[in-house]
Amino acid sequence: MRKYIREFFTFPDIMFACLLFSSGFIYLLFQPNRLIHIGLFLVGGIAFAITEYMTHRYLFHLKPPKNKTLHQLLKRLHYQHHEDPENLKLLFLPAWYFLPQFILVGAIAYAILGQWGGTVAILTGVIAYHLYYEWKHYIAHRPIKPLTRWGKSIKRYHLLHHFKNEHYWYGVTNSAMDKIMHTFPKEKEIETSATVKELDASK
Repeated sequence: MRKYIREFFTFPDIMFACLLFSSGFIYLLFQPNRLIHIGLFLVGGIAFAITEYMTHRYLFHLKPPKNKTLHQLLKRLHYQHHEDPENLKLLFLPAWYFLPQFILVGAIAYAILGQWGGTVAILTGVIAYHLYYEWKHYIAHRPIKPLTRWGKSIKRYHLLHHFKNEHYWYGVTNSAMDKIMHTFPKEKEIETSATVKELDASK
């Protein structure tokens, strides 16, 4: 297990996200209103948990766009991951993708709250859940056996998305949104998709 922990935390994009999280966490340690900041931290995490599903389903699984730039972007972010799901370089979201989103979330949070402490709390929560998302995604695709029954079910559930049918089971860290959006069917009720590894060919 140490091998996989080392592999995860030494990947450049993960190291960068950890640096951002650590900076935000240390900043918050020296701020007043800790209870409020804890609440805002949780808001950030919940926001990521919800958008995880939305981004995966409605952005990463877009039909191949005619625009070449957007097509290449989606190929790198997700299409190629389905083609080669064990490839570590395609497993993690790159910093050039997530950093602008963090900046945008920070700008929106500051516009609403008008103060840095709450903004940093929300952002730190978002980054924390981002790292959790990446860890659960990593476990799903590496030869790691989760310790808990829930962990095993989450891993199996994500692999159904990759090897059974790409039109269901979009969640990575939880199945709540799949159940709400009716994309969490029983495995036996769904046929294996011919395009599960070829999103460029999906229609």
